[in-house]
Amino acid sequence: MSQLISRRPLYGLLAGAALMTACAASPQSGERSAGGSGASAPVTVPSLPPFEASGNASMDAWREDFANRAIANGRDPVVVYETLSSISPLDLYLSEDVGVANTGIEDQAEFAKPIWDYVESAVTEGRKTRGAERLAELTTTFDQIEAEYGVSRETLIAIWAMETNLGSYIGNFDAANTLANMAVEGRRRTLAENELTALMKILERGEVDRDDLVSGWAGAMGQTQFMPSTFLSYAVDFDGDGEKDLWNSAPDALASAANYLKASGYQKGLPWGIEVIAPADFDWSLADGEDRRLSTWASYGLTPMTGSGFEAPQTAYAEFWLPTGATGPKYLLFRNFDVYKAYNRSDSYAFAVGLLSDGVAGQIGPVAVWPTDLELLTRRDIMVLQDNLNQLGFDAGAVDGIAGRGTKGALRRFQKANNIDPADGYPTTNALQQVLSAR
Repeated sequence: MSQLISRRPLYGLLAGAALMTACAASPQSGERSAGGSGASAPVTVPSLPPFEASGNASMDAWREDFANRAIANGRDPVVVYETLSSISPLDLYLSEDVGVANTGIEDQAEFAKPIWDYVESAVTEGRKTRGAERLAELTTTFDQIEAEYGVSRETLIAIWAMETNLGSYIGNFDAANTLANMAVEGRRRTLAENELTALMKILERGEVDRDDLVSGWAGAMGQTQFMPSTFLSYAVDFDGDGEKDLWNSAPDALASAANYLKASGYQKGLPWGIEVIAPADFDWSLADGEDRRLSTWASYGLTPMTGSGFEAPQTAYAEFWLPTGATGPKYLLFRNFDVYKAYNRSDSYAFAVGLLSDGVAGQIGPVAVWPTDLELLTRRDIMVLQDNLNQLGFDAGAVDGIAGRGTKGALRRFQKANNIDPADGYPTTNALQQVLSAR
């Protein structure tokens, strides 16, 4: 990737403006400034060249304000202008026909789909096969990455597959434009502006060219989909060519992901999760998100689905997880499962990463059958459930229609308090009726 090619002419324009401002503000030779002896005259930030209208008044007003704030906070005026000069409205975020686009997490597959459907679409035989092929092709690279960062090659292959289908699709959006649209849309303005600031810092370092900032729909970049702030902190030049090229260099992208996962707490040699069998009289309310020693779970009667012993230290901590309640697969989740969520906070996403990492190594899971006959709740139903749980004194958090851990935990506490078996916290139509009947 080339260095910033547009700096020189724009620097001339801005430097001239700065010089004129400095001359106008500075005292004459031999004169004291208005601030007293030794005080310096205030320095005025040079004005940027005018931006061309984007076609969206809200975007133009935001851009003018953000550019001024960025410069006042120390960003290079040249980079600020270069980053923002070509932004334009995207229907994904700023459609005049339908208003604000639905681009929140509630519309992402990992939050909207039943977990069995999500797993079926994400953990495919094709990804497992291609992942195994890429492991064989890049054996030396993975050997070096594992030695440097201690992150398993299977984990990296799985994330690579989940994020960009092993580098085959990295997106076709402009990162700066996407983040600008996100800021103007407003719901995640602080996040978007912070990421734009990180993007400007990357450009100031000369590590990428403005035209190379290709991203996905949310501004994540490269083969392992780094947000700009993550790139700024964890991107590495692993192939030694002098560039941190997460778009075209698989070694750079994979090693950067390994660096990020290591910093997020990845533990070498620890499994992400183990499918287990529970006794019939098991206390399902123990699926409460609390970590307990593996030896404790074994004393409660949990055994590996494989029938062999647990392949993890008895002193390791894990939580008991029921992705679809007491009638579906059951897992013990270890620290590395939470590390996967540094990429995406969805349990479904982290679960798919784990299953893919096992799959490329020839393992199969889950073995237990998904309870696809359960009557699941719509998003509106979940909002009713959350609202009623809150009113009954079981804190489900925000009424957002997303059945996350907070909602499931509140439902589980309600079920246990009312002696409902199983107290597994899984939101079904039957569970909703139980809550409504308690009002």
